[in-house]
Amino acid sequence: MKISSVKTYLVGNPWKTWLFVRVETDDGLHGIGEGTLGQMSRTVEAAVREMTPLILGYEPFQTEAIVQRISRDVFADGGQIKMCALSAIEIACWDIVGKALGQPIYNLLGGRCRESVRAYANGWYRCPRTPEDFARKAREVAALGYTGMKFDPFGVAWRKVTRAEEDLSVEICAAVREAVGSEIDLAIEAHARFSVDTAIHIGKRLEPLNPVWYEDPVPHHNPQATTEVARRLSIPIGTGESFSAKQQFVELLRDDAVSVVTLEPLNIGGILACRKIADMVDAHYGVIVPHSAQGPICTLACLQIAASTPNCYMQEYFDQFNVGWEKDLLTWNPRLVNGHLELPTAPGLGADLNLDVAREHPYTGTDMTLWDENWHFRRDEPK
Repeated sequence: MKISSVKTYLVGNPWKTWLFVRVETDDGLHGIGEGTLGQMSRTVEAAVREMTPLILGYEPFQTEAIVQRISRDVFADGGQIKMCALSAIEIACWDIVGKALGQPIYNLLGGRCRESVRAYANGWYRCPRTPEDFARKAREVAALGYTGMKFDPFGVAWRKVTRAEEDLSVEICAAVREAVGSEIDLAIEAHARFSVDTAIHIGKRLEPLNPVWYEDPVPHHNPQATTEVARRLSIPIGTGESFSAKQQFVELLRDDAVSVVTLEPLNIGGILACRKIADMVDAHYGVIVPHSAQGPICTLACLQIAASTPNCYMQEYFDQFNVGWEKDLLTWNPRLVNGHLELPTAPGLGADLNLDVAREHPYTGTDMTLWDENWHFRRDEPK
C-alpha cells in the first residue's frame, strides 16, 4: 500500500478557514487530516501541494520517514506554515494506518488511559463585551455540563492597556467567576497581547479569582519572557500552542516554571509529535492541554492524543460553538457527557470527511483577526 495522491479542501466559516486533506493510496484506503492555521490558508494549501511529490510512493505506515522527508529534506524552515502542512499529512497517514489495522489510533500509541476526556468550552462568548453579558453566556455554558471554560476578556489590548480597559477586563473575569461559582475551572486567555510587566500586573489582579491557568499573556517567541511572568505570579501560566519546533518546548520547560502546556497538534507535527512532547512535559511534572480552536478533524486528532496520554489534563472544545453545519462535515462527532467528550471507537481517527458538505462552504478569504474591534463576534457566515 503506497500513497498515490493528496487532495486539499478549503472550507470557509465565520471563525477561520479550515484546511482539510485527504491522502489516498493505491489500494483504495484513504485518510483525512487537517492543516488549519487560521490565516494564510492558501499558503498552507500550496505547501501541502509542494510537499506531495516528496511523499508519493511512501507507505502510510512510514510516518516517521514521511515526517523526516518533509521536515529535514525541505531545508527551508517555514515555521507554522510548514508544520501545518506536514501535520495534515501526518494525521491522514495515521488515519490510514488505523483503518488498515482495524484500530483507533490511540490503541497504536499505548492504548486508552481514560474512557472519556474532560473538556473545557471555548468560543462561547459571542456577546457584547460587558460583565453582565459574559456572565449570562457563562451560565449557559455551565448548564450544558462543562466543568471548565476559557475566554479572552481583553478586547483588542496590545502591550499596554488603559486603566478603564484593564478594569473592564478584570470585571468581566470576576463576573464570570461569580456566575459559575468556584467549582468551574476558568482559563483566562490573553492571546499574547501583553508586555512582561503588563502581563504580571494584570495577572496579580486575576490571582484572587483562582484561574486554572492564565494563557499566553506574552508572545511565544522568547520563552524566557513567559518564564518571567510565571515566576512572578501564584497562578499557573499556560502556553505552547504557537510553538512549531520541539526545541522551543525544551527552552520553555528547562526552568520548571510552566506546567500547563497547550500544545497545538497542527503547529507541531501531528499526533506522534504531540505524544513525544507530552513525555517531555511529563519529565518536568507538567500536564498537556491540547489546543483545538481549529476544525473538527483537529478535534479528532486531539482526542486520540488525549486518550493515550497519561498527563493530559483537559481538552479544548470549540466545535459546539461554531456554525451549525460543522457537525455535518464528519460522519461522527463526539458527544459531551457529564463534562467529558466521548472517545471515537471506529478505526483510525474514527470518522470520515463529508466532501459534499465541505464543497458547499468554499473558502471566502474572510479570516478574522484578534485585533479587529468586536472580533469575538466573528464574521457573518459565508453564503
